[in-house]
Parts: sequence; structure tokens; C-alpha cells
Amino acid sequence: MIVPNSGLWAVFTIAAAGAQTSRNAMQRELVETVGLAGATYVRFLYGLPFAAVFLAGACLASGHPPDPISLVAFALTALGAVAQILATGSMLAAMRDRSFVATIAYTKTEPILVALFGLIALGDRVSALGALAIIVATIGVVLLSWPKGSKARDERDNAGLRPAALGLGAAAGFALSAVGYRAGILALGGPSFLLGASTILVLALLIQSALIIGHLALFDRPLLKNLLVAWRPSLFAGLMGACASQLWFLALALETAARVRALGLVEVVFAQIVTRRIFKQAPSWRELGAIALIVLGVALLLAA
Repeated sequence: MIVPNSGLWAVFTIAAAGAQTSRNAMQRELVETVGLAGATYVRFLYGLPFAAVFLAGACLASGHPPDPISLVAFALTALGAVAQILATGSMLAAMRDRSFVATIAYTKTEPILVALFGLIALGDRVSALGALAIIVATIGVVLLSWPKGSKARDERDNAGLRPAALGLGAAAGFALSAVGYRAGILALGGPSFLLGASTILVLALLIQSALIIGHLALFDRPLLKNLLVAWRPSLFAGLMGACASQLWFLALALETAARVRALGLVEVVFAQIVTRRIFKQAPSWRELGAIALIVLGVALLLAA
């Protein structure tokens, strides 16, 4: 696989975080139309056609057909795809629990778990400075995500183990999916990182779409119908989701999953900026301190 020796992975990651912020905004608008689960499925179902277009463009740019998919590459990609769906399911289950507001921060431990899984599965080592960067940025995200106010404190005190387990389970699932996708791309060993990333993205979305459609056809046909009816507003969310995924996969083709997912924490800062601009709310000192930790972690990561 031809890999350019540059900081392209960081450019792809930051762009992916920005695109993901836009995708999340589009998905929130779809919640009233197709519900929380439906808005989540949109990113997979309506992202697939755009991912196929990206793959066609990669083939034209590289002058090669899609990389042949070995059994190993398929298995690793399937692992990542299923882990991502299960992680999303854990997130949805937690969102239905009032106590989730007190445990959403647990999902932000993903970069630490990615580093652990990447070391075990791929031998992707993280330097001491890189490990410090991941820890600092993760602490900042947890502080930024942790609930505040008397109501949030009451929910946190009564949260119990279930919401924490769901949050940590979701983080582990997302971490496993990132490592699985990187492993799948590396297993292809094709002529270019662009073609490899695009091929695995289409394969992952095919697997996820097949599983989602099969599940809805068996257990929730009304939701499947609603998703088909709401195709117009879903297309843009699918486009933004496919763009974000394409950029994530390109970054994973070039750099370890731990560094990519850690740098991807800047998405939280982007989301805060968007929220503040919409609601005209001044950030608290805790939020400013948390953002400073995230920025420091990112700076350390890029210096590692």
C-alpha cells in the first residue's frame, strides 16, 4: 500500500471531526420525523450510495479497480461494522435512561480503549508523550461532558451501574470498530491508501445496511417504511455521514487508530462552538478549562 509520508492523517481527522459535527446536526433534525433510532440508521443506509461514489472516484484517481477483499479483510471489517452497530445500540439504550445524562462522559473514554485494543490486536504502540496526550484530552472531554446542575447531580447520584455499563460498553464498541476498520484496511495491502480506505468503507456500510434492513424488516417494518418515506431530508445527512466516514477511514489508513481517535476529540470543541453560537450562551469556567485540556492534549499528540 502506497502511504504518503506526511501529516495528511491529521488533516483528514480534523476534517472528519468537522463533517461529523454537521452530520450530527442533520441527524438531530431527523429525530422528530423518524425517531431516535431511525435518525441513527440514516447515516448507514443513506451513506452507502455516496460511499460507492467515493469508491468509484478513488478507482478513477488511482487507475486501479477496487482492492480484492480477502477473507481476513472481510472478517476484520465485519467485526468493526458489528461492533459499531452494537455500540450505537448501547448509546440508544442509555439515551432512553434518564440517568444517561450522568454517564454520557463514560463514552468519551474511547481513545484510551482504542490505544489498548490497537496495542493488543495490531501492535500499534503509543509513545509516552502520545499516551499522556490521550489521557489529557480524554480528561478534558469527560469534564466537558459531565452533567452539571442540581437535577444532573440527583441523576448522577441515582445512576447505578447500568448507565455506566452502557456508556463504557458503547466506548468499547466504538474503540473495537476503529481498530477493526484499520486492521481491515491494512489487510487489503492494495496499491493505495485511498483505494483501500474507500473499499473497506463500502464493505462496512454494505454489512451494516444489510443487518439494519434485515432487523427492521423482521421487527419494525413501520420504521423501515418511515425511513424510505423520509428519503429527501435523509439524503443530506447520509452525504455528511459518508463524507465523515470517508475521512475517518482515510486517516485510519495512514495512522494508528489511537492517534486518530484521540485527535478526533476536537469534534467536542467544534460541537461546543456550534452550540454556543446557536444558543448565545457564555461557557462556564469548567467548560473553558476542559476545552483548554483538550487543546493541550491535541497539541501534545501532534508533537508526539
